[in-house]
Amino acid sequence: MQHAGKLLCLALLAPPVHPQTVIADVLPFPEEHKFCFVLLDLAKNHYTRNDQARCAERLSPWSTFKIPNSLISLELGIVQDTNQVTKWDGVVRERPEWNSDQTLASAFSVSAVWYYQRLARETGEKRMRDYLQRIHYGNEDISGGIDRFWLDSSLRISADEQVDFLRRLLQRQLPFSARTVDLVQQIMVVSRTGDTMLRGKTGFGGPAGDRLNWFVGYLERSGNRYIFATNVEGRVVDDPQTARRITEAHLRQLNLL
Repeated sequence: MQHAGKLLCLALLAPPVHPQTVIADVLPFPEEHKFCFVLLDLAKNHYTRNDQARCAERLSPWSTFKIPNSLISLELGIVQDTNQVTKWDGVVRERPEWNSDQTLASAFSVSAVWYYQRLARETGEKRMRDYLQRIHYGNEDISGGIDRFWLDSSLRISADEQVDFLRRLLQRQLPFSARTVDLVQQIMVVSRTGDTMLRGKTGFGGPAGDRLNWFVGYLERSGNRYIFATNVEGRVVDDPQTARRITEAHLRQLNLL
């Protein structure tokens, strides 16, 4: 393999030693690319990682922050449900699918930044800071501006922290109502086949030729849930779906998808 130095390791989260089983990386990258994949088998409390240091590195969440932003906005009543229509502001942006009225469901699906910036402004700095501290989301830093802090600004979160945030969400350990959690889980669905359902959110940004690409979420299969976070950055990640494809390839390799 071209990238033999990056092998996937199955590791039980039980200090001080993590028993490991090694499987081959199915998507090698050039050495100059940074790549992380972490998976938690929730039933077994069993982790899969390819690079422990990279999975602990805090990075900008980009549009993966739409998950907590949606939760907070629903909980505060800024939006009443996933179908409430918000009028487009008329500003033409680079992605045509953004240039129309949006609901929470549609804005999440097309990753409409302007819509979520509006939600953040309506939440306000005080309430936003309070929620990020209560849910322990990354470094909890919103100093980069109420409608910019998650866009390559002050907020940082690691892949490991993304997985832990979703674990606590699924185990109903966060300060959100059951209705709020259920609604956000509904808009996170990206595919389903038989008893297998994939939920997630991509994130994408950075300078051209050196993008950061995320895919975070969880897979439901045969009554179990597998929480994942993938990030990759470098010259080959100008496609916003790169991290999703990497994730799906590893899930197939693990016979989960």
